Amino acid sequence: MKSESEFLDVQSGAVAKLPLLAAVVALIGLADSIYLTIKHFTGEKVPCSIVEGCEQVLTSSYAEIAGVPLAIFGAAAYFIAFSLAILAAYGNRLTWNLFGVQVVLMAIFTVWLVYLQAFVIEAFCQFCLVSAATTFTLLIIYLISRFSRLR
Repeated sequence: MKSESEFLDVQSGAVAKLPLLAAVVALIGLADSIYLTIKHFTGEKVPCSIVEGCEQVLTSSYAEIAGVPLAIFGAAAYFIAFSLAILAAYGNRLTWNLFGVQVVLMAIFTVWLVYLQAFVIEAFCQFCLVSAATTFTLLIIYLISRFSRLR
């Protein structure tokens, strides 16, 4: 097991950039989620230019939990991921470990949401797919940091 000073040494090298990269990626997810939340509360249709089905997905019964749009939960998750990544960028090992837990949970939920789009709703929302790609990118960044430290 590496000591805190060894983690900081690793963080000052190539791995130090990974938490900062993760923070930037999390901001993309945060912007996407905030956009969908605003559209939900204003009642405006979301333009779907790449795939068809945004409205079908975003107005389905799976788009809310107890009347709260999933996009709000996504925004909260991305904000937490962003915050943890920023703290980790300054050498806080615990927050990087918490970031890892956060993105694993986000990825598991994302798999469920993509499954719902593909097999239950049978439609895709391009903004939801951006969120999925963002989440999996965060997971990959975290996994790269873990595997690069094992060498």
